[in-house]
Amino acid sequence: MIKLLSVNVGLPREVSWKGKTVLTGIFKEPVQGRVKLRSLNLEGDGQADLTVHGGVDKAVYAYPVEHYGFWQQELPDTDLPWGVFGENLTIEGVLEEEVRIGDRFRIGTAEVMVTQPRMPCYKLGIKFGREDMVKRFLASQRSGFYFSVLQEGELEAGDGLERISQDESQITVTDIVRLYTRESKDLDLLHRATEHQALPESWREYFKQQLEKRS
Repeated sequence: MIKLLSVNVGLPREVSWKGKTVLTGIFKEPVQGRVKLRSLNLEGDGQADLTVHGGVDKAVYAYPVEHYGFWQQELPDTDLPWGVFGENLTIEGVLEEEVRIGDRFRIGTAEVMVTQPRMPCYKLGIKFGREDMVKRFLASQRSGFYFSVLQEGELEAGDGLERISQDESQITVTDIVRLYTRESKDLDLLHRATEHQALPESWREYFKQQLEKRS
């Protein structure tokens, strides 16, 4: 069973980083009770830079709790409460290699669709106080994934995630990460990714460029 362990939200805040003031929405904290999920985000949540975070294709970010053990070993002196990776939904029971782009889930009364993996930005380094965190996060391939909202509704910690349809393309979140990091040499997969309508246009364009370089 796939389960929602924690719902985490937070509004953008200013932090000091390398002598500059940076606005970031990566600081999320668990909330209790039912939370409204709208087309762009959860109630009480916000993003600082809407050019790279949030929006229809990145309405909510889910991260598997199974990865927390790995990170506790990697960062033994770091406290890792739910939401520490900036995720809105801390989930249990499904990993990136088991989730396809375009898969649809019901959570509470809302319906969502998997759109893409999370590509970390420098603000993850700010959150952990480590400049190497972005590189380590990407190398781990423990990306988590974003949902778009197909039907607004309410959800809360303890809800199950019911997969109501599985995309026929068979392109997993892990496949996209491996194509991005160029660990995969599968040209057929790369071509199929360029045509996958559930994958945001920016990703498809990026993969088209990669396909042109390899052809």
